[in-house]
This record gives sequence, C-alpha cells and structure tokens, in this order.
Amino acid sequence: MASNHKQSFLALCHEHQILKFGSFKVKSGRISPYFFNAGSFSTSSLLSSLGTAYAQTIADAVRHPTSSTTSEPPLDFDIIFGPAYKGIPLCAITAVKLADLDAQRFGQKEWCFNRKEVKDHGEGGMLVGAPLQGKRVLVIDDVITDGAAKREAVEIIRQCGGTLAGMIVAVDRQETTGKEENGRLSALGALKKEYNVPMLAIVTLADIVKYSEEKLSPEEREAMNAYREKYGSEDILV
Repeated sequence: MASNHKQSFLALCHEHQILKFGSFKVKSGRISPYFFNAGSFSTSSLLSSLGTAYAQTIADAVRHPTSSTTSEPPLDFDIIFGPAYKGIPLCAITAVKLADLDAQRFGQKEWCFNRKEVKDHGEGGMLVGAPLQGKRVLVIDDVITDGAAKREAVEIIRQCGGTLAGMIVAVDRQETTGKEENGRLSALGALKKEYNVPMLAIVTLADIVKYSEEKLSPEEREAMNAYREKYGSEDILV
C-alpha cells in the first residue's frame, strides 16, 4: 500500500480510537506508547475501509514483490484463509474488496475459515467455505504477537492439504518477541524466516511513528522513538 494511503488509513484509525497513543500494557507485558485495537472496526463503514486496506496491500504485493532480493518469493495465492474467530470477517470482506478492486484478477479467488469445534452434522468438518486441498493459501488475521496462532493456522492448512502462500496482518509492531530463539527478529520476521513466504502488513511501527510526528507532543514522540529503539527488531526496515 502506498505511503499516503497508509497515512490516510492511520488517520482514520486515530479518529475512531482504533489507534491510540498514551501508555498501554500489551500482551507481552511491555508498556507501549501506542495501542492498535483491530476489534474496534465495528461499523459497516469502518469494516469496509479495513477490507479495502487489506485488499490494496495484497494487490500491491502481487504486482510488486515485497522485497527486491531474489530470494523473496512473489505473492501468489488461490484462497484466503481466516483463522477463527477474528479472521472470519476479515477473509470475507477482503475477498469482496479484492473482487471490487480487480474482478478479472481477483474475482475468482476463494475464501475459507475454520471452526473452533469440528461439526459432526450437516456438511460437517472443520472448514466453512472453499476447500484448501491442493491450493496456495494466504492467511489473514488482525495482529501478530508471538506467532503461535499463525503456526496453528499453518498446521490446519497442512492437515487440509493446502500449501502456505503467505500471511497478512493489519499491524506489524516490528518489535522483538523476547524469545531467545528469535534473536532480534520480530514475530513476523521469525515466521518469514521459518516459512520463506511473503509476510505482509497494512501498516508497521515505522508507519505509525511517521504518522505520529505531526500528531503528538514532543514528549509523546520521544516515547515512541524510545520504545522503537528499545524493542525494535532487526527486520524493522524490511
């Protein structure tokens, strides 16, 4: 997604208190100077904007590989998979917005989500939507913390005969996980290294810092920069 589109998206999030600045204890236990609550895209208009942002980010990655290095594979997928529960509306709205964006290229892309509990009646099974068997699967979710939920999604895909094509989240916090095995990589960076597929985000910490430059007080900007300096991952510029 182009930089100006990212900044417009962040402005929308800030206006509706989806993106907040202050002091917040996050899942890792760290005190973060910002908080992004993807669960607050709770109106039709906001969900529509979120779906458009996902679709544009995916389309840009299909047109332009996410890295200039030859080792980076291009994004190529057949189906969008949304892990239950937050991924369910995301995969549906993104599939619609992709078709709106480019019906010829994306109109026949499929979508699917899993149930938390396998259904033993009716159509039965674990999945709702198109089957994953033999397909290249793009996982879509709201955020990433330690990567455990994304690995669970990959295991579901493998069990159902699909192949992981990539992952996309709304926000990449671009900070270290605190796990020794990941070193200075972020959770998204560690997954990228592990699976060697494109890992995308609508916006990153770098985008949020850029947005905050004109919105926050000098003290608040200093807090943002100090947090990034302390916890920023080595893949922050990737």
